[in-house]
Amino acid sequence: MSPREQTALLSRQRHWRRAHDLFDRLRALPSYAPNPVHYNVLLRHLARAHRWPELGRTWLRMSRDDAVPPSNPAYAALADALGKAGLAQESLLLLLHMRARGVAPDEVSMNTFVRILKNTGRYSDAVTLFTNWCDGRFDVEFLHLEYRAVDFHGPMKFLLDDMVHDKLDSAGALGVEEVPSRKPKLVVTYNTMIDLYGKAGRLKDAMDMFLDMLAYQVMPDIYTFNSMINVFGSHGSIEEAEVLLANMLVRGITPDIRTFNVLMTAFASVGDVEGVLRYYRQIGRTGLCADAVSYRIMLQVLCERKMVHEAEDVIQGIIKSATGVHEQSIPLVMKMYIDQGLLDKANAFFQRHCRGAQVSSRNYAAIMDAYADKCLWEEAEHIFHCDRGAGGKRDIVEYNVMVKAYGLAKQYDRVAPLLENMKGSSISPDECTYNSLIQMFSVGGFPQRAKKLLRKMKDTGFKPACETYSAVIRSYSHNSLVSEAIDMYNEMKASAVEPNVVVYGLMIDMFAETGQVDKALHYSNLMEESGIVPNHIILTSIIKAYSKVNCWKEAQIFYTRMRNMDGGPDIIASNTMLNLYAKLGMVFEAKAIFDSLTRNNQADDVSYITMMFLYKNMGLLSESIKIAHKLQDSGLLSDCAAYNAVMACYVAKGNLRECAELVQKMVEDSIFPDASMFRMIFSAMNKVNISSEEVLQLESAYNDGRSSAKHAILAFLFSMAGMHATALNICEQLLKPELAIDPCAYNVAFKVYASCGEVDKAFSLFTQMHALGLKPDTVTYIHLSTCYGISGMSEAMRRINGLLAYRNSEFSKSLHNALVSFRESGNNDLAAQLLVKKC
Repeated sequence: MSPREQTALLSRQRHWRRAHDLFDRLRALPSYAPNPVHYNVLLRHLARAHRWPELGRTWLRMSRDDAVPPSNPAYAALADALGKAGLAQESLLLLLHMRARGVAPDEVSMNTFVRILKNTGRYSDAVTLFTNWCDGRFDVEFLHLEYRAVDFHGPMKFLLDDMVHDKLDSAGALGVEEVPSRKPKLVVTYNTMIDLYGKAGRLKDAMDMFLDMLAYQVMPDIYTFNSMINVFGSHGSIEEAEVLLANMLVRGITPDIRTFNVLMTAFASVGDVEGVLRYYRQIGRTGLCADAVSYRIMLQVLCERKMVHEAEDVIQGIIKSATGVHEQSIPLVMKMYIDQGLLDKANAFFQRHCRGAQVSSRNYAAIMDAYADKCLWEEAEHIFHCDRGAGGKRDIVEYNVMVKAYGLAKQYDRVAPLLENMKGSSISPDECTYNSLIQMFSVGGFPQRAKKLLRKMKDTGFKPACETYSAVIRSYSHNSLVSEAIDMYNEMKASAVEPNVVVYGLMIDMFAETGQVDKALHYSNLMEESGIVPNHIILTSIIKAYSKVNCWKEAQIFYTRMRNMDGGPDIIASNTMLNLYAKLGMVFEAKAIFDSLTRNNQADDVSYITMMFLYKNMGLLSESIKIAHKLQDSGLLSDCAAYNAVMACYVAKGNLRECAELVQKMVEDSIFPDASMFRMIFSAMNKVNISSEEVLQLESAYNDGRSSAKHAILAFLFSMAGMHATALNICEQLLKPELAIDPCAYNVAFKVYASCGEVDKAFSLFTQMHALGLKPDTVTYIHLSTCYGISGMSEAMRRINGLLAYRNSEFSKSLHNALVSFRESGNNDLAAQLLVKKC
């Protein structure tokens, strides 16, 4: 066999031992001459297999026994293997060895070392090494390599022995001669540098390297274009990336699957879903098949944007390709289904792609976390306890997520069994576990349990952070446990944990709520002494403290201080001052703040309501009504309390129409009146010319809790305010067959139909009342008389004859005779009065 054939045979070996044995047999041949290429191939086999002892012996045999000095290919092969094994520092020591032996890097070895520096993030060092090589210099001092700092018992022990004991530093360093400037000739070198400049964010340098490549007639390959597209695409230069794709096609280079993956990633990074889908579809059109990376990109984009149908199409493609959904994509799909409320689909997907599969504990935790965020603790618990298959173990992260799930769902009693399970699995709580538990019990209103866990956390050896103490202090503060909050603050200080602005804010606000100004200022002073500048929240709390004790001058000082800060006073501080001025009747000062808020579009519903009540309490009812109108037109009416405040002003004015229109808007906004609103409606009715019997009947029905009372009141209100169409609409709903209504509701409907001139419907209701055995009362006959007045006595006689069928008595006959007499005399009003009185 020729040396070339021997080299080919050595290269084809798939196991290092077979390569080693073959090399020994070749070396034992009588005609064998030591060949550096054979050594290079064997060194690569041994380095890739991490057979460091054998590699060391082979190196020494090469350089000493066979007198074959290490050459660039040997250094490049060994450096490449070490770099891929995660031993970058050891691989760079080869540069010292090369310089000591006087071996200047060629383009291949230089490119290998540049790539190693690039992969470890040492971009500037990689560029310097490349630039020096181009300039003909072999300088490694800028890398600050120190072989004495490397483990002498590590894989490069044989190399260190060479450098230390054989004193190579002085043997060959002077043999490295300066050479003329040169340019790379290999496409792989340009590819490395383009990728390097891209990762370093130096787009211009990457483009210059690409143009140099063309200028020196080094033809780009598919990797070159993929790197260039990735460089520009990853920095948001989508148009340049697509131009490069067109250039690639013009040069006759066919895109591969990585080209499309790079373009899809680029479009995904700028949120262009259509661009991602366009290149995903082109994969099939060009005869390629999507790979795992393609599917992962697609699922991430589609799941994040909740594009369920499109994501399911991709999943079907994955199933057909028999590749399986990538593990990292599973939590994304599950979260998409969970966020959309498609729990059945989420469960089916989990059963198919996760049950018994080799999914990592961290990805199980991500699925559980998606359920936890929606307070679906049972579903999260199901994932936690599901079958993991052979070798599947739960990590501490899963336990921490379950703590979160129980906390958000307020399932505090389920925490103890979880911790027992953790203990039984020989998993110890970590810092995150304790923090989650403390946060959970603090938010849940169990500060003592949180404090107990804090002590246990410290006993275990963890040092609680400021945020952990803050959670407990907040819980004490919200539960008005002032002394306990102070003790926790002092314990925090004793543990050498410095309070942050949040802790000081909690302490200050706690005292501000109770009007303890001196103590609030004490903690404010401590905060400033520690070097923390008060923020808007702190100053607002101090203003609130002064507001509690009506110290407007002192509050005004801090409010003015806030005016000089970036952004000026926030709405909470402004409303606090506004409320203080309103409480003291300081109209001018309150108006100045309110005008400033409205001028800057900062006023909220609280601002308007405060000014409304200020004017109302000061007897300035017209001004109060103006503010009420502005609030109603502002779009800030969003809850029942705000509507009630406006209603109070309208009731005080006594305008029933405005009251009714406000209630109508409230109902249109899907906010149903509360008890306070109904009380004001009754008050408004009593202020206008409405029969007291009717109002009392409505109030009685409401107080008795009758199911139809609320709708009847609203219908009555709209009818009396002249809003007949709205009143009729409510009556139509009120009289649906499936609803059981009482005489009060019938009376209201009777009145609404009569007021709208719907006399036939009114009389039909009256007849229906008799059929149901509901006895007419005074209010009923008041409405009946209205109907007779509207329709005339001739119509009344027709209706009375119909009523006689139900009430065949002497009373009915006498009533009939009286009505006939009044009709003949033309006195319809007396007929109506008689009807009411007698009936």
